[in-house]
Amino acid sequence: MKQTSLTQAHRDLKAKMADFAGYEMPIQYAGVKAEVEAVRNNIGVFDVSHMGEFFVEGKDAITFVDYILTNDFAGAQTGKAVYSPLCREDGTVVDDLIAYKLADEKIMICVNAANIEKDWSWISSKTDGFDISLTNKSDDYSLLAIQGPKTEKVLASLGFESVTNAQYYSAYESEWSGCDVIMARTGYTGEDGFEIFGGHETIKKLWSQLLNADVTPCGLASRDVLRLEVCYPLYGHELNDELTPLDAALKWTVKLKKEKFIGKEALDGLTSKYRLVKLSIDKGIPREGYPILNEQDEVIGKVTSGTMSVTNSQGICLGLVQRERFPENKKFKIQIRKNIIDTNYHTKPFVSGGHK
Repeated sequence: MKQTSLTQAHRDLKAKMADFAGYEMPIQYAGVKAEVEAVRNNIGVFDVSHMGEFFVEGKDAITFVDYILTNDFAGAQTGKAVYSPLCREDGTVVDDLIAYKLADEKIMICVNAANIEKDWSWISSKTDGFDISLTNKSDDYSLLAIQGPKTEKVLASLGFESVTNAQYYSAYESEWSGCDVIMARTGYTGEDGFEIFGGHETIKKLWSQLLNADVTPCGLASRDVLRLEVCYPLYGHELNDELTPLDAALKWTVKLKKEKFIGKEALDGLTSKYRLVKLSIDKGIPREGYPILNEQDEVIGKVTSGTMSVTNSQGICLGLVQRERFPENKKFKIQIRKNIIDTNYHTKPFVSGGHK
């Protein structure tokens, strides 16, 4: 397994470690409940250095990135981050990612760890005709996600003065402790927070200072609970190689008014095969792969992500239901082994986050 620059630090903290996308990553430290509560009410830090970083630079950088993404990147202001699917010509999803417009001719793209090689191969194959340089610097960067309502205050106390003026979904180059860093105010927990990209030694130093400031170290298990509570999709679950953004309730990221982008012709006028549903149950935990049924106990879909919500103390899940079999009364059941459980249907996320 690959390791991040902080692997030894996680071991020293007695974190439970496991393989995630080929990396040895911390799954939990003190426990999922304590880590979720730290992020919702205070501040926590995640090592997400396994994520990939690509840089697009040159005269056509913005035009190129706008072409490969379904969302409107060209229209975003300099200094903004844009979430978007990366699609094939047939509209299916290669990955979902965030692109950061650092300057007119400098863009960073952050991709999911499991898809680094796939994304690099795909994006590299689309550069013909564009005046750009494309570099994969995934091995050069470590990355921390600091999340929670006290993030801004704590980072400012550690010398990140710029955070107080940073807007939600902003991204910019900065300096900390004499070293270059890239800052982004996005987050994957629904709470306020920053992602800080930097060299390995810089991030190791920052990790130590954050822990000295009583920031709670958090693992990937609590991160999954947090993102599911606010209903954020995860590639490999709500998104995959066979689905389009429309299947995963991401129609808002597909800007058909753009002149051109990869997948536009396929997505224009397309009807999704599935509808994404948000369901909770009062007893039990829905898990990935469990069947979703209608009132007649017919299987009409499956759970794509499920867990026990720490914040709400109930089982929650996202699932994909066949569009043509979506019940008008919005009554669903979930089969947990031999038991068939009634669900609560939600139109909004299970938890309202506190991002700026």
